[in-house]
Amino acid sequence: MSLTAPTGKTQTLGAGLLTAGMAVTVGTALGFQHIGGYIPCKLCLEQRLPYYIGIPVVVLALLSSVLKFPPLVTRGLLLVGALLMTWSVWLGAFHSGVEWGWWPGPTDCGVVAAPAGGGGSLLDQLDAVIPPSCDQAAGRFLGLSFAGWNVVASLFLAAIAYVAAFRKA
Repeated sequence: MSLTAPTGKTQTLGAGLLTAGMAVTVGTALGFQHIGGYIPCKLCLEQRLPYYIGIPVVVLALLSSVLKFPPLVTRGLLLVGALLMTWSVWLGAFHSGVEWGWWPGPTDCGVVAAPAGGGGSLLDQLDAVIPPSCDQAAGRFLGLSFAGWNVVASLFLAAIAYVAAFRKA
């Protein structure tokens, strides 16, 4: 299927599902952080980037589909969304591997630099939040950490995006 083939319900529905799915996924992560008190590590924060970039992209794809922009625009935006979710799969799989000890994570994960000379007030030091290490899962549900569940969600969203980008209207 070509990126210039006419678009229709498949692309509109796909873009709508992607918009909702991405928003719910990253919203859940933000909820665990701000409501649940889970402090994200460096790799957790990196896994949010494809969503922060992808949500506006798939919203544009939805608008493009609804407003009947040229098919190349709609399908191209859906393909960008698919590639972003593929990147998210890789980020989540890498982080999961770090958590399981299959490979090392970044050396600066969970490291906080102390001010030179021990400067700063005691209150400033107490308020400093130390991010967790990337190799420790904050928790597991059905055997998967947050990073593992991100892989599942990203695979699902990538599949929707690829289908919407390449399937007939």
